[in-house]
Amino acid sequence: MAPPLTGLLETCLYVDDMARSRGFYRRLLGFEPMFCEERITVFRLPDASVLILFARGETLEPVETPGGTIPPHDGSGPAHFALGLAEDALDAWRAHLMACGIAIESEVAWSNGRGHSLYFRDPDGHAGELATRGLWARS
Repeated sequence: MAPPLTGLLETCLYVDDMARSRGFYRRLLGFEPMFCEERITVFRLPDASVLILFARGETLEPVETPGGTIPPHDGSGPAHFALGLAEDALDAWRAHLMACGIAIESEVAWSNGRGHSLYFRDPDGHAGELATRGLWARS
């Protein structure tokens, strides 16, 4: 049996234009990044996890830190991620996406009756999802 986990800490997206993507997520999320450089931007989310944007192709070499080595990583093609929201925030998020000029690509009312999702694309073609917390059953 695996030792217990506390949750997902990071979600990473690889982007082609850091300034463009940083601005997109700044507008979408409504707050400033907690850390940014040309190769990385980190946004702290309300649940204490982080959304990390990496400049595509800039993390292909190990990074030495005083505490150890970060292995190389990268990604290509459109990825998917979902951000959780309260059921009563769905209309506000529809309006916020519209105000930001972000098209809603799809909206799903899940057949289990417990969740709704709004899908959009970021400037790199990643499929973003805003999903109500009831989407996945909790034990």
